[in-house]
Amino acid sequence: MAKAGLKDIIANTGRILSDVKNKIYKPVYLLMGEEPYFIDMVSDYMASHILSEEERSFNQLVLYGKDVNAAQLIETARRFPMMSAQQVIIVREAQQMKNIDMLEIYAKAPMPSTILVICHKGKPVDKRKGFYKTVVKTGEVLETTQLYDNEVAAWVTAHLKEKHGTIDAAAGAILVEYLGNDLSKIANELDKLLTLLPENNKRVTCAHIEKNIGISREYNVFELNKAITQRNIQKAFRIVQHFAKNPNDNPVVVTLGALFTHFLKILKFHLLKRKYQGANPPPGETAAVLGVNPYFVRDYEEAARNYSLAKTVEIISLLREYDMRSKGRNNGAADHGELLRELAAKILY
Repeated sequence: MAKAGLKDIIANTGRILSDVKNKIYKPVYLLMGEEPYFIDMVSDYMASHILSEEERSFNQLVLYGKDVNAAQLIETARRFPMMSAQQVIIVREAQQMKNIDMLEIYAKAPMPSTILVICHKGKPVDKRKGFYKTVVKTGEVLETTQLYDNEVAAWVTAHLKEKHGTIDAAAGAILVEYLGNDLSKIANELDKLLTLLPENNKRVTCAHIEKNIGISREYNVFELNKAITQRNIQKAFRIVQHFAKNPNDNPVVVTLGALFTHFLKILKFHLLKRKYQGANPPPGETAAVLGVNPYFVRDYEEAARNYSLAKTVEIISLLREYDMRSKGRNNGAADHGELLRELAAKILY
């Protein structure tokens, strides 16, 4: 089965939230998968909006998978609500629950007055088992998957648009580069940032990120990748020197990881060019294969001109070597700053 894309995840999340808002409930919700942000969004909304504040005291229960087994949960779910038409049971970290597949028994004949919400993070439940198949028929399933880098950038744009904001492409790239694909962390930083911007101009720039989130717009791995792509030796070594002087703010493992990802995409671009007999592929196809925003396709076209396929393969090998050395293998007395300077020289010369 094909991986659910960002559009599908957002659409399904929106549909479930819309139904809850309109008081259209299913007896069992299975919220599962690799990306916890959407799971938390749906379960938190349910926790705040299905029951009134007065009803929650007696009829809303939050359990944790490590503390409850399937038999106990079934018994709890079959109880009647008190002075309310419904009770809501939310099971967080359900991936830690023992014998979760036994919930098939309950899913086949759920209590009409109970809304059971199962939050199963990290991976989906076994789709071959009866529990999953039964919830598909009698309840609601939301499956989330880990987003690709270009999907995270697209999500940032969509998240800000929903809040009547926008973001510069470079600012979005820096944000994703430093915060990774942790949507909860990114959303938290963006939401705080939006409160600081004027109502009539909610456009996030690199300057805003540098000032309020603490990511330097000049000295960051995104700018290092860009300088190396352009073979701007002076700028690249200025950034490397800054990293060497500020190792706590710029861990070498993060820098090496970003460089490795960057050159792996350059390698993919070279291989994609073979399909077009050495010509640059269509930008849309390049963006899809590399998993980048189309805004950055030209950067990879330039990188391929500056680094041949053979040189790219050599650099990827170097990055693996220096990653091992940064972890103490065959390193001698060189510190992380010296390793980074040495590596930059081998890449650029």
